[in-house]
Amino acid sequence: MKIVTVVGARPQFIKAAAVSRKLREEHQEVMIHTGQHYDPNMSEIFFEELKIPHPDINLGVGSGSHAKQTAEMLVGVESILLKENPDYLMVYGDTNSTLAGALAASKLHIPVIHVEAGLRSYNMLMPEEQNRVLTDHISSLLLCPTNQAVDNLEKEGIIKGVHNIGDVMCDAVLFYSGLMEQFDRTYYFDRVKSLYEETDQVQAWYLATIHRAENTDDAGKIERILNAFEAMDEKVIFPVHPRTRHFIDGLYQEHQYKNILFIEPVGYLDMLYFAKNAKKVVTDSGGLQKEAYILDTPCVTVRDQTEWVETLKGGFNVLTRPDTEEILDKVNHVNPDQSMRSMYYGEGDAAEKLCRLLRG
Repeated sequence: MKIVTVVGARPQFIKAAAVSRKLREEHQEVMIHTGQHYDPNMSEIFFEELKIPHPDINLGVGSGSHAKQTAEMLVGVESILLKENPDYLMVYGDTNSTLAGALAASKLHIPVIHVEAGLRSYNMLMPEEQNRVLTDHISSLLLCPTNQAVDNLEKEGIIKGVHNIGDVMCDAVLFYSGLMEQFDRTYYFDRVKSLYEETDQVQAWYLATIHRAENTDDAGKIERILNAFEAMDEKVIFPVHPRTRHFIDGLYQEHQYKNILFIEPVGYLDMLYFAKNAKKVVTDSGGLQKEAYILDTPCVTVRDQTEWVETLKGGFNVLTRPDTEEILDKVNHVNPDQSMRSMYYGEGDAAEKLCRLLRG
């Protein structure tokens, strides 16, 4: 069986790698990288360190408006599908690459496999929500990470081809956690590149990532978030997303933050290390919320809602507004109830279940 896989960002490569390890034992896979996100961390070492297959094709679409990006990807993916004539097209998550791949295949009557189907934040102002809803409604095989995702689809009348296989990101976290442990603390801190000053090793830290438009497109919001980080009782390791960098540059010159270690974006093993060993994670990233849960690190999410609602049970993840005092209060008082901890995202065998479904 031939399967064309479409990915467009580093997290999707990591998810796809977890599946490809199993998938390629039985099937032919052609991997397309749309080039939606240029990530300097996706260097040769990224693929070697994480044992990730290189993409077979790179469309090199790059940045642009949602319409321009999606249109260029549609044209590029369509031409490849016409040439390859696969049995399935597989997409992950909720990026523009996800929607473009699904649309191109659907128009050509090629069945679409959507991995991470059924997630909902119920905020249609989010481009990601629009992408995931539209992709679900044109997919033939909807592979959900949780029972909640299955329920979400049923509410929308989607029941055919729906399966809860667990979360492929759980596969990835568990697999790469083993690789992560082959290196010590010095290895990870030696790889850290500070944006403004030398980065010394610290004994205890919080890990923070902030990149969503609702937090970064308002200078007042990002300043209040940084003020909270500056007031925390341990250093805050903050890999700075490119979309946040110009705000950070200006605010750093004004405030000269001392408690925040602003660093360049780091590799996946590094992020797992810093997340697993952090006192807490503070983020607006969907993926990092879930990774923190799997790694058993308490998380504070700077958003009004989350698609990973299971993480909220037992207080393992709490939501907060981008307000200095509220963030500090949540960070200081989040206290997970371990008796309510459950592996909602599977046992690390989602890829095997996916392959089992393809076998029929």
